[in-house]
Amino acid sequence: MFLNRQLVLPVHRTVPWGGIGAAGAAGLLLAALTRTGETAERLSLYLLRAAILAFAVGLAFLLDDPARHTTSTVPTRRPVRVALRTALVVPAAAAWWTVALLLVPPEVRPPVADITLEAGAAFVLAVAGAAAAVRFSEVTRPGLPVTGALLTTAVLTMLFWPGRWALFVPVEDERWAAAHERWSLVLGGAVLLGVVCGIEPLRRRVRL
Repeated sequence: MFLNRQLVLPVHRTVPWGGIGAAGAAGLLLAALTRTGETAERLSLYLLRAAILAFAVGLAFLLDDPARHTTSTVPTRRPVRVALRTALVVPAAAAWWTVALLLVPPEVRPPVADITLEAGAAFVLAVAGAAAAVRFSEVTRPGLPVTGALLTTAVLTMLFWPGRWALFVPVEDERWAAAHERWSLVLGGAVLLGVVCGIEPLRRRVRL
């Protein structure tokens, strides 16, 4: 009960549920477009990937904390607060992803395990990027710059990433299995980045 009152509930109130919810709604709208006609069905994989990116953008704001510098002296260390924020949003992300998958007609739904791997990598990468921004800067709202970096990276990867290391490939492409081996590496790297950057951020030296 002490943990519930003194830590879980206060941290829950600091989570930007409104922004995450708006991003999730946009993502579900994109997923629902796969039901609107034959053309949309043929684009189901791309619409679902766009939905993943939309929700990942919302998760990039997870660590926004205007009171960051005033809470740095509280007894609960930052890694615990970051881990708790992440744990609080995991059930919501899982529920959102389940709904997004169910919105895609079964006959055009990509392989669930593989596309779930892509979603997991994108979601973890968004949160890890926010953790890195907090770790190595003094920003209180890392969400906006991380969103810009995430969108830019996604576009550049689709346009200029070497074909032999492709990540975004269609289901019928012979590189599908190999691409998802690379997605596993992306997920592992994102988890590692998040763990490393979850420790207390660097403090700038104050010059006298």
